[in-house]
Order: sequence, then C-alpha cells, then structure tokens
Amino acid sequence: MKLGVYNAILHDRTLPEALQVVRAAGLTGLEVNTGGFLPATHVPAFDDILVSDAARDDYLGIFAEAGVEIAGLNANGNPLHPTRPIGEKHAEDVRRSIRLAARLGQTRVVTMSGLPGGEPGATRPNWIVNAWNSAALDVLDEQWDVATPFWRDMDRLAADHGVKVALELHPQNLVFNAADVHKLIERTGATHLGVEMDASHLFWQQMDPIAVTRHLGELILHAAAKDIRINRRNAELYGVLDNSFRRLDPDEKRTNLGGDEWANAWPTNSAWDFVAVGRGHGVEYWTEFLRALHEVDPDMWVNIEHEDTSLGPIEGLEEAAGVMRAADAAFTASLAVRP
Repeated sequence: MKLGVYNAILHDRTLPEALQVVRAAGLTGLEVNTGGFLPATHVPAFDDILVSDAARDDYLGIFAEAGVEIAGLNANGNPLHPTRPIGEKHAEDVRRSIRLAARLGQTRVVTMSGLPGGEPGATRPNWIVNAWNSAALDVLDEQWDVATPFWRDMDRLAADHGVKVALELHPQNLVFNAADVHKLIERTGATHLGVEMDASHLFWQQMDPIAVTRHLGELILHAAAKDIRINRRNAELYGVLDNSFRRLDPDEKRTNLGGDEWANAWPTNSAWDFVAVGRGHGVEYWTEFLRALHEVDPDMWVNIEHEDTSLGPIEGLEEAAGVMRAADAAFTASLAVRP
C-alpha cells in the first residue's frame, strides 16, 4: 500500500523541511491541508497555482525534488456551519481544494460532511446523538434538508473536475457512520462522494473499521492511520461520550475552529485518548486493516495522522511509521504465500 502522513503535525516546518521528515520516516506521500479548521500552511502560492501553470509547476517541483508525492488534499471543517462566516468559508475552502486538486493532478479531497444548526435561524451546530424523541428527528430532518442540496452541488463540482471527495466519519458531523453514508448517497445521487476511512473515530464509537471498509467497498476512497486507546476504568464510569472538556483561556495556546469557536482541553480522566499508531492496536490489526483497504483499491493512500500528546510530532510519527511499515511488510508477505 501507499503510506504517507497528514501534514498538520509538520506545520511548524517549511514544506521542504516537512518533506525531508516524510522521507526520513520511510514514507512516500504527504497529504496537504488546504483549508477548513487549519490554514493551508504548505500551499503559500494557493491562489497563484489556481491560475498559473508556472506556479503550479514550481510547487510540484518541490515534491519531485524531495522524492515525495502529494497524497491527497485535506480541507476538514464544517461547511454546513449555521454561522454564515464560518460555514461559507469552510465550504469555499472545499470548493477551492477541489479546483486545486485538479490543477495538481490529484483526485482526492478529504473533508467532513459538516453539521448544521437544529432549526432555521440557529447559530450553533446541533449534533443529535440519540434520536429517541420526535423533536430530535425533526432536527435531523431539517439538517438533512440543508445537507442534501449542498452535497449534491459539491458532488457536481467534484465530477466536473475529475475529483472525488472523501468524507471523514467524524462525530459531531451529520454523516458519521455507514448508515449515514448510504443515506447521503441515496439522497444526493452522488457519484463523486465517498469516505475517508479514519479508523480512530470508529474505534471509540465501538465500530470495526475493517468491517465498515468491507461493507462500504468502493465508497472508501482514502484512508488515515490513526489510533486510540480506550481507558477501560474511566470508560466504565463515564462512557465514551463524556463531555468533561475544559474551556481554554485566551492566554493559553489554543486552536481556532472559525469565528469565535476554539478547540477545548481534553478531559483529564478521559475515557479514551488518541495514541500513536500501534499503542492502541498492534501490527496484526493494522495488517488486516491494510488488507481490507487493498481489496477496495491497491493504490489507495493510507496516511498517518498523529495526535498523541504524550509524544512529540517527530517521535510519534516515527513510531507510527514503524508500525505501518511493519504492517505493510506483513501484508505483502501474506500475499506471496496465498494460493
């Protein structure tokens, strides 16, 4: 399989420096952030590339010189956010990323389905976790009525540019499981929408990424190698939907998510944590994960995403890369001995 890394952990480095890190880790691709929650740090000439062949060729030349490929573009955000300046910006970032992908010879843009408000005039997204009451289904009906035309139009734009949009099945989005994927495709008639198989968010929801991959089949377009660890004692007490997050003060380091929305501090006694690949699930699991992805597309990119706060960016990436290289070697060896 093709192994790369999502570039967010390398935003403190220039693009050439980031590509050196990728090569040193024994990986061959860099998935580049192009907007949404995070800035397009490694595409400083974004606007120029959209209109200038020279700017495009210069940008591609940086990758060619480093011997690293572009492994997809990423514009994760909330394009359905009911606060218009946030939602419209994130939506436009996805559109621009589709156009940029076509200019760069890329066919995959990763993003999220987004999450609208619960009723007309809302200013905050509303995630329905358990629709046991009729009012919750009313909210979902409203949200799907917002999402359907938006993604129908985005699918057409992607098709016009020969690009496919891969949605991360991320909670606090309208589409976060296999049933939602089928519903979106059925409602929109989409031909260029699918899924980025990020195992981590499925793990903590008690889903099986391998089973979901085989169930969705060709709708899986792209993949992320990202791991979690369930902290059993805390999970037994609080459950995986625990909301013991802490609001960060303005003088603390924090990540802006658009407008006046910020990422919060993780719960102290968390039910689960993001960990470096291998610390939650071993080489054997990731070997079978690669096998399932290979059944869908042998040329699919599988990009490491590192969010283990107990490890530095390079340390965590190197550890994860070692696990994924071992899994890839084991999977490749298994193909050789099969009849």
